[in-house]
Amino acid sequence: MTSETQFERDQQHDEYRHRMSIPLFVVVTLLTCGLFDIYWNYRQMEACNDLLGRDEFQFGVWLLLVVLTCGLYHLYYQYKMGLAIVEIQERRGLRISEGLPIVSVVTTLVGVGIVADCIHQLEINKIVE
Repeated sequence: MTSETQFERDQQHDEYRHRMSIPLFVVVTLLTCGLFDIYWNYRQMEACNDLLGRDEFQFGVWLLLVVLTCGLYHLYYQYKMGLAIVEIQERRGLRISEGLPIVSVVTTLVGVGIVADCIHQLEINKIVE
């Protein structure tokens, strides 16, 4: 029983690494004219892959398709990220953010994708706390 408790503590500690400071990441993203957002998306992909237990997102493929489609693929990615977060919430018995996939696409479509990143990060932070 002790090893199981230790395993659970280790797993919680490992998941906690996915918690990020939203205000800090927003400021750094703005200071770097959006370049830091690429890294932020990478970290969110890594978090969702880990929390889902599968490789749902591949950073290299995402980056290539975003460049090749002049950013249009990012709309699809935002939708998929919202769906993945909802799935994680559902699996863990947490309150589900049902409209998250659509909100993610709409905010990105109107030019404030950083808002979608903030919402995603807020939900990821809630999951790992």
